[in-house]
Amino acid sequence: MTPLAITMGDPCGIGPEIVAKFFAALPDAEALVIGDAGRLQQALTRLKLNQQIFSIKSPQDAVFLPERINLIEGSHLPPDMAYGKVDARAGQAAYDYVVDAIELANRGQISGIVTAPIAKESLKAAGIKYPGHTEILADKSGTSDFAMMLANEHIKVILVSIHVSLKQAISLVTRARVLKTIGLAAQACAAYGIENARIAVAGLNPHAGEGRMFGDEDADEIAPAIADARAQGLNASGPYPGDTVFMRAKKGEFDIVVAQYHDQGLIPVKYLGIENGVNVTIGLPFVRTSVDHGTAFDIAGTGTADANSLIYAYKQAVLLVKHRGLYGA
Repeated sequence: MTPLAITMGDPCGIGPEIVAKFFAALPDAEALVIGDAGRLQQALTRLKLNQQIFSIKSPQDAVFLPERINLIEGSHLPPDMAYGKVDARAGQAAYDYVVDAIELANRGQISGIVTAPIAKESLKAAGIKYPGHTEILADKSGTSDFAMMLANEHIKVILVSIHVSLKQAISLVTRARVLKTIGLAAQACAAYGIENARIAVAGLNPHAGEGRMFGDEDADEIAPAIADARAQGLNASGPYPGDTVFMRAKKGEFDIVVAQYHDQGLIPVKYLGIENGVNVTIGLPFVRTSVDHGTAFDIAGTGTADANSLIYAYKQAVLLVKHRGLYGA
């Protein structure tokens, strides 16, 4: 396959370190890096790793050998930037890495993107208006119907809304939006080779509204969306109380859960294992996976970051690329 691209993430976070550890753990990975050579070399030196960085102009120039890291240089950064700090220069660089990767993916020069974490505060400091990776990816690829899916070996969860306030998230629980997310849930499962996926839809309110005792959204918006999905032939059911539906999915009753807002979906996934979690953007014209954690400024530059989530994200990207020819991505 054409190579995957790993974006280095925020240079002041743990991104350079986990990328270095990734290549030490998977020296035969057909992946290139988009980032800063100096920052990555600092991580390799700190960790006493033997990998050598080779700067390339395009993915076609990549040669995949053990102890070789192919890197497309992004924004050049000063070597003395402090780790663990919000920095506008780091925010701009992290954004540039992602945009460069999207352009390569749009041209078909890479098979997908695996992203290390970015810092939303650093993006803001750089004057970049996007709240996160997902919105950048969707906008720069011209994608209007997209969703964030979080997955680990236990459950898959897809979100109706992403990086918005809780107040706004409630207003986004509409029949049309829930229906669209159910459809994307089916698409996500198909990308993993799961046909006729069992899609559970979480309720918004306690006990999924309890017959309108605790709110009307479950009856007025979510239930009709599920009925619409079933009429389209999708195996959707619910709404189920949010405090039990994820446990039922973990036990194998469902293939994926539609969560109504960010924390409702992310808390159970991360609780069950952040080190083996992956973030997948559904609906893009290319594969994109990401680590299921942030920049960890508190340990950045210490050599103690865990690269398992990046390794897992890469392996999931490879799996999705292989399925893509049969099922779509």
